[in-house]
Amino acid sequence: MKVPTIDLQKPDSGQLKNLDAACRDHGFFLIKNHGIRDAISEMWDASNWFFNQTRGDKLSIIRTEEKPLGFYDRELTKRMRDLKEVFDFIEPRPGKEDINQWPEDKGFKEAMESFFQAASKIAEKTLELVFKALVTDLNSINAPIGDAHTSTVRLNYYPVGDPLSTKEQDEVNKLGDMALHHHTDPNILTLLLQDMTGGLQTKSSEEGWIDVPPEEDTIVVNLGDTMQVWTNDQYVAAMHRVVPRTTTDRYSTPYFYNPLREAILEPISGLSEGEPKYRPFAWKDYIRARVEDNYADLGEDDIQIERFRIA
Repeated sequence: MKVPTIDLQKPDSGQLKNLDAACRDHGFFLIKNHGIRDAISEMWDASNWFFNQTRGDKLSIIRTEEKPLGFYDRELTKRMRDLKEVFDFIEPRPGKEDINQWPEDKGFKEAMESFFQAASKIAEKTLELVFKALVTDLNSINAPIGDAHTSTVRLNYYPVGDPLSTKEQDEVNKLGDMALHHHTDPNILTLLLQDMTGGLQTKSSEEGWIDVPPEEDTIVVNLGDTMQVWTNDQYVAAMHRVVPRTTTDRYSTPYFYNPLREAILEPISGLSEGEPKYRPFAWKDYIRARVEDNYADLGEDDIQIERFRIA
C-alpha cells in the first residue's frame, strides 16, 4: 500500500514493515485505533464554528509580530501565498502567561485544549511506533523525545475563493498554483486530521506525487526534518502539498510535535553504520528561521536541513 494504515495499539510485523518502507520512500502513513474520537469530534465542531465567523471577528485576533499566535490569512510557502486561513495556538501552561489569542467563545478554547492534550499523548506513542519500525532493539540507541510544551496546533481552512479583498491582494504576495505549496515540516512528526474532501499529496521517491486519501477515523502522520536528521537520511521528511480547491472547501488540523526547546539536532549515535551526514544545529534557531519566513518574504526560500549537511 502506498500510504499504509497502522494499528497504533497493536501493530503486527507486516504493518511495521509497511511503515518502514513508507518512511523511507515518502514519510507518510495513517494510524487507526487511536482512541481520541471524542476530542477530534469536538475539535472539528469548534474549527467549523471559528472559520465561519465574520471576517471582522477573525481579524480581531490576527497574528502580528508582537503576537505570533492566532488567526492569519496570508501565509507564505516557497515565497508564494497559500490559499488558506489558519488559527495557531500552543498549550497554555499553569503558572505561565497564556500568549494565545482566543475568540470570546469559551467553548472553543475548551475544545482546543482538550484536543491538544489528547493529541500530545498520541504523538508520543506514534514516535515510539516509528522507532519500533526502524530499530529491532530500542534499548540499543538513546532515542530522543519530543515535547508537548514546544508543540503547536494549527486549524486550516482552504476556501475555493481568495478570502482577501482586492486591495489586500495588491499589498501581499500573489497566489501560487497550489492551495498549499510543496514543503517539508521542520518538526519530528505531524499528526494531521483531514476532512473527507481530499487534496493532500506527498512526493514518493519511486512514483512522484501521490494522493494521501482520506480514511474515516484515522490520523495522518508525516515525518519532519528533525526525523530525517535523527535517522541520518534513513527516513525522509515528507514533501507534501495541497492542490487547489475547485468546488468544495477543505478543513484540516495538524498537530506539530516538536523536539525539546534546547535540543541540538544531529544523527542519533549508533543508529546507522555510516558517518553522520549532518553537523549539529540548534532546534530553536532552526524553527525560528522557518516560522519567520512563513509570514514575510525574506528574499529567499526558507531554511532547509540541507544547510547543515556535511559536504
